[in-house]
Amino acid sequence: MKKFAVVLSWLCGSWCSLPAQALEALPPAAMDGPRTYRVEVLQVTDIQPYQQALDGFVAALQEAGFRPGENLEIQRTKVDFDVERGGFWDKLGVILRLRDEARRIAQAKPDLVLTIGTPATRYARAILDEARVPLVFTAVANPLDAGCPSLTDAGPGATGATLYTDMAQSLQVVKQVFPGVQQIGMVHTDDENGIAHVEAAKASARELGLHVASRQVGKSDSIVPSLKQLHAGGDGGAGAQMFAVPLDTYYGLRNFEPAKDLGDFGGEYRLPVVSFALVRVPGAMLYVGADFRAVGALSGVQAAKILKRQIKPEILPILRQDRPTVLVDPQRLAELKLALPAALMERKTEVPGGFWQLKTPDTWPSHPPPERKE
Repeated sequence: MKKFAVVLSWLCGSWCSLPAQALEALPPAAMDGPRTYRVEVLQVTDIQPYQQALDGFVAALQEAGFRPGENLEIQRTKVDFDVERGGFWDKLGVILRLRDEARRIAQAKPDLVLTIGTPATRYARAILDEARVPLVFTAVANPLDAGCPSLTDAGPGATGATLYTDMAQSLQVVKQVFPGVQQIGMVHTDDENGIAHVEAAKASARELGLHVASRQVGKSDSIVPSLKQLHAGGDGGAGAQMFAVPLDTYYGLRNFEPAKDLGDFGGEYRLPVVSFALVRVPGAMLYVGADFRAVGALSGVQAAKILKRQIKPEILPILRQDRPTVLVDPQRLAELKLALPAALMERKTEVPGGFWQLKTPDTWPSHPPPERKE
């Protein structure tokens, strides 16, 4: 007991002898008093999927106690870009504008920045990291394209959630729904997400006994000539038995003209269309991929940790959906006079929007993304 009293006396004496600076008030961020958190949002173009991602992000913050108009202030910046007509110099201009906006945001010192999409994330991250402004990203198809070291590590000053889903799992769904299909055609542009999706599909298809043939077009080009070429075959392969839509902005241009043409072409030749993006595509019968709103919500979960607990972003891993979401359009299924295998019919549930959702197996292994060729 005497020894305990001596130790306690020493502790008290040491505490009381601390310099005055050690007893200064904690900074506002560490106090429990009310405050307003400022979040800046940066993105290129204004498309519906980006809005869905932002909606999910805000919903997750609200669930964590951050409410716009009360203790949360959100400022959104959209860098305009003509996706269809933008050439090299236009893209260079977008990069410069992104960096200018990132510098402005860095000077404003918000509590956190949300970047939506790959370009905004890639070109803003270094500037925000240097200014020590936490960065959370969302709607990035592959973190490697946004300057991240890996699929799970965002690198210095950043974290977020990715749209990346295991393409091998996605193609397994395709094979289960269409067991007779071996040849898949894909049309894409120079869109970074589109190229990444096609590369992943080709690499994974080989392991499953499938073959993916692709054609690259310009943003303003018609999709029809490429569809005809892929259907006719060539390049040492047979003709496409179905078409797959990558995560490419091309399909939303001109009021979804490429997607509509693809749907009409598939209807004429009774060829199913699968979309590897959970964005409504006219004519698509099957959707396999990540949900933009769900991925946005995952980013919101990481943002809440940073705002509430002052965790450094680089400590937090990149989040993603464990398995792809699978939706079937029964109306399109009937139009093509096709039917789901009986085993899949047992795993379907009706969801809003007139779709069927198919449950994916919990036992599927996960595969890493294919290595990039330098």
